[in-house]
Amino acid sequence: MNAPAKIARLPSVCPHDCPSACALEVEVIDGQRIGRVYGAEAQTYTAGVICTKVARYAERIHHPDRLLHPLKRSGPKGAGAFTRISWDEALDTIAARFLAVEREFGAEAVWPYQYAGTMGRVHRDGINRLRHAKKYSGFLGTICINPAWTGFIAGAGCMMGPDPREMAKSDCVVIWGTNPVSTQVNVMTHATRARKERGAKIVVIDIYRNDTMKQADLAICLRPGTDGAFACAVMHVLFRDGLADRAYLARYTDAPEELEAHLRSRDPAWAASITGLSPAEIEAFARLVGTTKRSYFRLGYGFSRSRNGAVNMHAAACIAAVTGAWQHEGGGAFHNNAAIYHWKPTVIEGLDIADPSVRVLDQSRIGPILCGDDDALQGGPPVKAMLIQNTNPVCVAPDQARVKQGFAREDLFVAVHEQFMTETAALADIVLPATMFMEHDDIYSGGGHQYISLGPKLIDPPGECRPNHDVICALAARVGARHPGFSMSARELIDRTLRDSGWGGIEKLDAETWLDCQPPFEAAHHLKGFGYADGKFRFKPDWPKVPFPNAGTKGPWQMMPALPDHWDVIEEADAAHPFRLATSPARSFLNSTFNETPSSRAREGRPSVMIHPKDAAALGIEDGGRVVLGNRRGEVRLHAKLFEGVQRGVLIAEGLWPNEAFADGNGINTLTGADSIAPFGGAAFHDNRVWVRAG
Repeated sequence: MNAPAKIARLPSVCPHDCPSACALEVEVIDGQRIGRVYGAEAQTYTAGVICTKVARYAERIHHPDRLLHPLKRSGPKGAGAFTRISWDEALDTIAARFLAVEREFGAEAVWPYQYAGTMGRVHRDGINRLRHAKKYSGFLGTICINPAWTGFIAGAGCMMGPDPREMAKSDCVVIWGTNPVSTQVNVMTHATRARKERGAKIVVIDIYRNDTMKQADLAICLRPGTDGAFACAVMHVLFRDGLADRAYLARYTDAPEELEAHLRSRDPAWAASITGLSPAEIEAFARLVGTTKRSYFRLGYGFSRSRNGAVNMHAAACIAAVTGAWQHEGGGAFHNNAAIYHWKPTVIEGLDIADPSVRVLDQSRIGPILCGDDDALQGGPPVKAMLIQNTNPVCVAPDQARVKQGFAREDLFVAVHEQFMTETAALADIVLPATMFMEHDDIYSGGGHQYISLGPKLIDPPGECRPNHDVICALAARVGARHPGFSMSARELIDRTLRDSGWGGIEKLDAETWLDCQPPFEAAHHLKGFGYADGKFRFKPDWPKVPFPNAGTKGPWQMMPALPDHWDVIEEADAAHPFRLATSPARSFLNSTFNETPSSRAREGRPSVMIHPKDAAALGIEDGGRVVLGNRRGEVRLHAKLFEGVQRGVLIAEGLWPNEAFADGNGINTLTGADSIAPFGGAAFHDNRVWVRAG
């Protein structure tokens, strides 16, 4: 008789690209496999609640299609022909090509490329240590944070805000530009607690009636890219009706009189013509937040993924300053808590040997970069070799047709370290099998909360999978890169980084599992001043000088409005492209992660686009019918989903499906642009004009 399985319930933390960084408890079966995954109840932000896709993580970590051995391309690029090789042969091949490219074209012709497939600091950021040691081209990670963070910091002067757990103590929770029912479930945990215990109102502001909006007491469904106009009209009403906190404005803000004068012409009727809302909807929201001092503005990323995204984020954050909501527990504006951790990742990233003269290439412009665009290359050498970790640009990056064209170059050598045979891995010359988060040690901090968490190794990886850190160190030895971090284990790097950052050593984190880093109330609410030297919130930011830590090559900032406004630079519909398309997240996918798991694929069904029934009728499109979306960047074939929860002329395509799920292999990012957003870059994923026809 077989002995019963031994099940231990061990702590971990979700590593995926989500501000929640949920604290987990994982069933480990006989020390070899995982079972069910739970939210940790003792960690007060996660509070025992996690998304369903992570709860069933066993489906992903034990997936039969995981990469298990190093592979070498044995046929044409993209044909899917690979031969199994040893780790030594794989690493020797990569090193030899990197060294050859360096000799012929210079070190900047090698471009290590990574992003947030894991948010662990060791296994996400260690690749920077290799680039700095070798002076390879730098990497500007713009896809997610640049417009959003810039817009928030433009007002507050730093990236922090009220304790996110204070949502439960609010009388009005404003969820703006994010769909947390699908993407950040913990936001809803605390918001619904406020409604249950305090009778709080939940307001949702978005561009379609998603699952979060269905739970709202007040739902605001506006046109994409018009949030700034809405915010301005709201502030117009606050000043007009005596709901602005003038004492707070005088003490804590830079130009309240100038703002008030500027907004006199930005009334609800003006905003209604831009947003598609009625003046009454704008008035109702303004009265609610103006008369509810404990209003907590939870500002997401979605509404910043537009060519005017930084301006929209800034305008939304300004409302809490006009009402003085920052003064109250359960009030203020929050986007991300990055500044509270004061990380010093010098050893992980090799910052002590960084050369500021080395060019830094924009992640979002990978298509133009690989296609030889001189502006994108900043006048430097072409990219001839890449190492890719933690991301799948052939699916995720904008302007997908050019990305594919670039990766198809025969003179481009690509090594991909991955968990599955993604679209990017299929175009690689060398494919390396990677561990998942329960198979290595790492450390995490939550942008959406206040915890540093330790994610220890729980089980051994399958096959020959190796962690990112091990691969980087092995390559460093072969290409002659020197730095103390290459001789340290992951746990040693964690310990050193914790100590350098003022959080004690790894022993403390081992004992406590997570550290609550929340600043005191007065600091989090900026009651001793905002992040600028004069302590003032900026209604009138100096855009090119916003203290954003990820600032790179500046986008077209010269025409940005001096005060909150509707900045009319979006890719507006025209006669040839009468629809505006946003590519929003799906509930069961996380970027392109989880789109390989059967349960996620089954729940999402197939690639589809939401279209208003009246628009569909005018075009002869039926529910479930095949349609073609197109613009100057390409065409995509998918299925129509008739949906009344969008404004006329707006299309929503949820989820980053594998490219192969589309009829012609063109994923949804075929239609998105790679032009740089002001002021510091980024990608306008939710800002695309397209035409539609039955097909």
